[in-house]
Amino acid sequence: MRIGYARVSAQDQDTALQIGALEAAGCERVFQEKASGGRWDRPELHRLLGHLRKGDDVVVWKLDRLSRSLKDLLVTLEKIDGAGADFQSLTEAIDTSTPAGRMMMQIVGSFAEFERAMLRERTRTGLDAARQQGRIGGRRAKLTSQQQKEVIDLVTSGRKTGADAARLFRVHPSTVVRLLAKHRHETATEA
Repeated sequence: MRIGYARVSAQDQDTALQIGALEAAGCERVFQEKASGGRWDRPELHRLLGHLRKGDDVVVWKLDRLSRSLKDLLVTLEKIDGAGADFQSLTEAIDTSTPAGRMMMQIVGSFAEFERAMLRERTRTGLDAARQQGRIGGRRAKLTSQQQKEVIDLVTSGRKTGADAARLFRVHPSTVVRLLAKHRHETATEA
């Protein structure tokens, strides 16, 4: 079965041109959507992906109708391929049912994989540079270093239970548990 997907970004735009081209290409069913291509929460696209069966063809008028982001495009194409279906873009003449079309999508996939690897490397380099400057990522500590010392002192001396210390400092008991575990680890490492 040939299944079409037509999408426009704005409410005042019309999908008639796309639908005409999809029907002329032999699409028996067309899913229409008015949503940004940069968003993943597109219910009609999800319905289309859920509707796919082995041997189906997903057809779009232009590649950017399926997604604006290369990463999302590749995720969508993987879902189509995972269902045993093929993909065709009418304007760009991409057809994954042909060897040339599969090769084209593999080339696009390799560029996307390269882009993801470069992004990971840049992120890792940025985090390392921040650590060298004394900055660490993550959420700020709920307790100041002085408060942490007080909690450790109250609980280890037996004057308060962990739950009592958590209530006193208005933090979740797991915060106190983690703080005490970290203190025990540091104490054991020093010895």
